[in-house]
Amino acid sequence: MSSHIVHAGHQAPTGFIRRYIFSLDHKVIGIQYYFLALFSVFLGMGLSLLMRYHMVYPDAKVGWFETLWPTGAAGGIMTPELYLSLLTMHGTIMVFFVLTTAPQSGFGNYFLPIQIGAEDMAFPVLNMLSFWATFLALVVMVAAFFVPGGAPLSGWTAYPPLSAVGPLAGPGEGLGQTLWVFSIAIFSGASLMGAINFIATTIDLRCKGMSMMRLPLTCWSWFVTAILGLLGFAVLLAAGVLLLLDRMAGTSFFLPAGLVVNDQILSHKGGSPLLWQHLFWFFGHPEVYIAILPGMGVASQLLSTFARKPIFGYRAMVYAILGIGFLGFFVWGHHMFMSGMNPYSAMAFSVLTMSIGVPSAIKTFNWIGTLWGGRIRFDTAMLFALGFVSLFVTGGISGIFLGQPALDLYFHDTYFVVGHFHMIMGVAAIFGMFAGTFYWFPKMFGRMMNETLGKIHFYLTFIGVYAIFTPMHFLGIAGNPRRYADFTNFEFMGKLMPVHTFMTWAAILTATAQIIFVVNLVWSMMRGKKAPVNPWEATTLEWTIPSPPPFDNFAGKHPVVNHGPYEYSVPGAPKDYIMQSDPA
Repeated sequence: MSSHIVHAGHQAPTGFIRRYIFSLDHKVIGIQYYFLALFSVFLGMGLSLLMRYHMVYPDAKVGWFETLWPTGAAGGIMTPELYLSLLTMHGTIMVFFVLTTAPQSGFGNYFLPIQIGAEDMAFPVLNMLSFWATFLALVVMVAAFFVPGGAPLSGWTAYPPLSAVGPLAGPGEGLGQTLWVFSIAIFSGASLMGAINFIATTIDLRCKGMSMMRLPLTCWSWFVTAILGLLGFAVLLAAGVLLLLDRMAGTSFFLPAGLVVNDQILSHKGGSPLLWQHLFWFFGHPEVYIAILPGMGVASQLLSTFARKPIFGYRAMVYAILGIGFLGFFVWGHHMFMSGMNPYSAMAFSVLTMSIGVPSAIKTFNWIGTLWGGRIRFDTAMLFALGFVSLFVTGGISGIFLGQPALDLYFHDTYFVVGHFHMIMGVAAIFGMFAGTFYWFPKMFGRMMNETLGKIHFYLTFIGVYAIFTPMHFLGIAGNPRRYADFTNFEFMGKLMPVHTFMTWAAILTATAQIIFVVNLVWSMMRGKKAPVNPWEATTLEWTIPSPPPFDNFAGKHPVVNHGPYEYSVPGAPKDYIMQSDPA
């Protein structure tokens, strides 16, 4: 498990390009991933604001809409097709280039090697290739906005036949949809490279004394997430190749016989649109845990650190992470209750869906046990960790309803689902990113973030996301359909429009509050207070080295681990924490 050979293949770079652009250093690559995700989250957030504005003011004429989309917003009024393309790109960018990228590839790349006592990732060149493939995937995805016909309108799930028949299906379903599929295929390849690297690094490069049961829970979450990515993205890549063949080579994997589109009978035969759903959701549900597991690891790390208590039930937390990862591959069918599947299959998927709540509940109760009786320090990082737990529990409760086939048949195409997955997969994961940013910023940049600005940002964001997504559940109960660009033509929706107006202004104010975070981030990078080596009095290995860390992390000294990762408030110890590398 020694890590002393990792940097044998590459020395500290001297030139700007090799040091900051095509870098082999896992820390630089982690920062590259982080800022790629930061750009993506603001792009995706901007698209969502355009959608929300249009839903509330569907007849409003906005001059620059026509400038950006001459055909999709002629006269400054957004067409339903343009709305659907914005919805597609918002979902795709947020799921793949934010929720999948920042927690795992950003923080994981930077801190996994340091937390296990290694000098770098197992395959530094593969690590660099993984980032640049991800960057290329983002460029290809964004390029879909600028090609003839514009971005696709088939949703982030790209269900056939809509996504498979080509330009005949509507604007955006030509070159825009093809670029979408190519982008996802490239991203899947990049994720596979990253997953192999994370798994090999965790297994092979742990320093002396760092047994698997001494790993911080962050490392466990990155490790299991990598396994999910390795198995899930391989299936998505294969599905993407088959979809490209249907679009470009005349095959019929997902297109049935006798399909009529725009009064034209297509020549395809023998395919099944449900095959795509099975392949996509076999990846898609593990993707939920790819997004949320790293946040669980960060929350566990921070709750223990700022409560000054050992994590409650460390082994149970590890087994819960493993249980979530294992069961995550057996529940994809609950996304397809509406597809006409055999009721016995639906029953099996429903039971498995309920069972995955058990390890999630173990983690939740252990977080509460960790906090109970602790001397809690309410720093900004801790506030975001608590916010993560709150949003995870709230989103999880609504998931219980969607796991019942009889209820899902009603809720599936309503705003209830939108509120659920934004709570548990979207903003919960983003709160984990905020928590990780405030916690690890001193180590990454050698400076402290501003606590006052951080707390203002937290409270505005926490209140804002609940104001946006809680009402969606009530809209779903009232039968408000999702994916509709305009509700004004539905008489029964009239009384619900004030709720949409409220959510829209809550979204605008919450998005505005993110400017505070950006100002805090940029200002702190340049002018923030110098950070001590261990500002949080934490126990894991990253807090034993300078801030920012040297090129080889431990300056040629190989750490030896003698303690677990959460030894706080140990009776008889000189301080209220014991570092992992302290003498036995």
